[in-house]
Amino acid sequence: MEAPKSQQEAINAFIKLANEMKDNGASVQFVSTALMRACAVYSTYVIAGNQGALKQSGVEKLSEIFAQELDVIQKAKLSDAGLDAEGNPV
Repeated sequence: MEAPKSQQEAINAFIKLANEMKDNGASVQFVSTALMRACAVYSTYVIAGNQGALKQSGVEKLSEIFAQELDVIQKAKLSDAGLDAEGNPV
């Protein structure tokens, strides 16, 4: 597999894999949980290495970063749907 040229390309590759799992019979909840856990495992590796673990402050920081990313995605989805932050038409 060639290295992705952008974050969006990498995101699309993960979504493609997730959809393949779903199409092969895995529930969307199963796939979503697996992706979140994979993110947690890889993020821990990035910060603490293969044998390390995060302190509570690291867990809190990653939780904050995930929440920020989730917020960005939700705002984009609302905007694409022509809605404001509260879900009202703009």
